[in-house]
Formats: sequence, C-alpha cells, structure tokens
Amino acid sequence: MSPEAFISALYVFALAAFLGYQVISRVPPLLHTPLMSATNAISAISLVGSLVTAGGDYNLTSTLLGFAAVIAASINVVGGFMITDRMLKMFRRKEQIQH
Repeated sequence: MSPEAFISALYVFALAAFLGYQVISRVPPLLHTPLMSATNAISAISLVGSLVTAGGDYNLTSTLLGFAAVIAASINVVGGFMITDRMLKMFRRKEQIQH
C-alpha cells in the first residue's frame, strides 16, 4: 500500500470514528432499543462478510483476519441481542414478568 493510500484510509477511518461517536452520543434514551436492533442487523451483515473472507481461498493472513472478524462480529451480535432483550424487559409490566 502506498503512503498516500494509507494516509487517505487513515483519514477516512478517523473521520468515520469521530462522526460515529457524535451521532451515537446524541441519541435520546428512548431511541436506544430501536437503534440497538438496527445495529444488530448491521453486525449480522458484517458477520456474513467476515464469513466470506474467512472461507475464501485467499492467503493465510486473510483467512486469519477473517476468522478474527467472525469471532468479533459473533460476540457483537449475541451481546447486542442480549442487551436489547434486557432493555425490552424494562418496559414490561410486573404481571407479565411473573408469568
């Protein structure tokens, strides 16, 4: 990778990280559950992409990075659904929880 391409990629990554932080930090608490559901869907798409990368017949580095991405995306999807379920339980009535 050329130094110019690396600097461009680093610039895009830093800008995306800053923009993502600004967007997420300004979400009102009422919208966290729908936002988590959308994030879980995006994480599932990432999981499919990482499975394709890990299972593709590329080189060893690509396979190892794809495998690490599969692990990270799986943890993200499972954790996101657990958090969403816990948040939804907060909105249930007490009678519904006891049954």
